Amino acid sequence: MQENLSMNNNGTALRGQKEKRLRQYGKVIWMTGLSGAGKTTLAIHLEKELNARGYLTRIIDNDRVRSGLNRDLGFSEDDRHENLRRIAEVAKLFCETGVIVIATFISPTEFSREQARGIIGSDDFMLLYVNASIEVCEKRDVKGLYKKARIGLIPFFTGIDSPFDPPENADIEVETDRISVEEAIDKILSKIIPCVEYRK
Repeated sequence: MQENLSMNNNGTALRGQKEKRLRQYGKVIWMTGLSGAGKTTLAIHLEKELNARGYLTRIIDNDRVRSGLNRDLGFSEDDRHENLRRIAEVAKLFCETGVIVIATFISPTEFSREQARGIIGSDDFMLLYVNASIEVCEKRDVKGLYKKARIGLIPFFTGIDSPFDPPENADIEVETDRISVEEAIDKILSKIIPCVEYRK
């Protein structure tokens, strides 16, 4: 017999009941770090490991968002903030459905990261700092973005002529220029699993 779901005033099922069905708690893992630090690589491996453990996940990455939802936005400071604001709102919707969201965005300023935390809610938000030196990031840059930025073809490129403020309050930090992908994933999982594992 199918369980009847209680509804909120707006007609949507209560979050707790959705999480009960999924046997997991919704959470947003917000990855910040320079281009080339390894955010996308870690996101793919993290999703694979979580899925293998039976968790439902959703990766939200900049390339897909910029080609769809936020294709009307440019790269001015205001547009970058709006880009991240919209992403945070979408991530919140997934999270409230009980999904574990892995968001991979440079989000270079404390303002942008705290804006995301404020929208999503501190209890649902985990900031993951993917830390690598700019020298290592440039060596990994298969798209040649840093090279283009250094000769002026890409203006306001983070780490070159636009600053990146390292987060002071990251919930997790992995130094991808010092440890392997496997070591980084093990560290991340040790922090995430206790937060998403269903206990009721």
